[in-house]
Order: sequence, then C-alpha cells, then structure tokens
Amino acid sequence: MSTPKIKAHVEQLVQPFLEDNGFELVDIEYVKEGSNWFLRVFVDKEGGIDIDDCGRISEYLSEQLDANDPIPTAYFLEVSSPGAERPLKKPEDVAKAVGKDVFVTTYEPIDGQKEFEGKLLSFENEELVVQSGKKQTAIPYSKVASARLAIIF
Repeated sequence: MSTPKIKAHVEQLVQPFLEDNGFELVDIEYVKEGSNWFLRVFVDKEGGIDIDDCGRISEYLSEQLDANDPIPTAYFLEVSSPGAERPLKKPEDVAKAVGKDVFVTTYEPIDGQKEFEGKLLSFENEELVVQSGKKQTAIPYSKVASARLAIIF
C-alpha cells in the first residue's frame, strides 16, 4: 500500500474517534527514518492536548490498526501534539490562524522573497495578508508551499 493510501486509511480509522471526543486531526506522517518506519499522528483540541489524550488516542488507533492491518511492515506508532508551531495544512487551519503570528514559505518569490514571518492579518478570497513590521504582503494561497504558526520574540 502506498504512503498516501496508508495515510488515508489511517485517517478513516481514527477520524470518528477524534470527532466523538473533541479532537482535531492536524496531520499524519508515514516516514522511514534510518531502518525504521514511523506512523505519526498529530492531534490537537481547544485548550491543547496532553499526554493522557495522546495515550487514549494511541490505544484506540493501535487496536484499529491491529484489526485492519493496513500497513504490511513493522512500524512505530506515535501520537502527539503538533506543538506550538503547528503546521497550517488546510485552508480552515489558515482561517483559524488569523490574528496570530505565522511563518509562510512560497513556491515562487513575491516582492522578491519566498519567506514571510509576521502577523496573519486576513485570509479572504484565497489570499493571505501577512504583516511584518510595517510592511503588508498579500500572498495567494495557491503559491503557499508551507505555513505554520510561529513564535516571534
């Protein structure tokens, strides 16, 4: 089974449990590091996620994976918070981040740069507006390579 199919299958298995318990699926990774495979599930909820939440989700997902066995090789299952600098993977994530500090990279330069760090002022009509200092930059969502929350000191 290909990595995208594994991720989609894992999402199908875990999503009902997450929704029933007030959690949000942020991301799923299935990656090889050295000789080991890792299935990482990043989950969040309003107010943050704790170790007990991760344990409950891990236990549930482990049972589902054992019953359905979608992954043919041995792997390590990790369930965790996406962290303070969580990725903004979907348009809904970007919309929720309005008013917060973000770090955005683009596929091609906009105003001569490909990295933008500052406050996300708005996300409307498929366009992000990021303010860094006194400069505001409009970034088409279609040109965003990656975006995440940022901790700016």
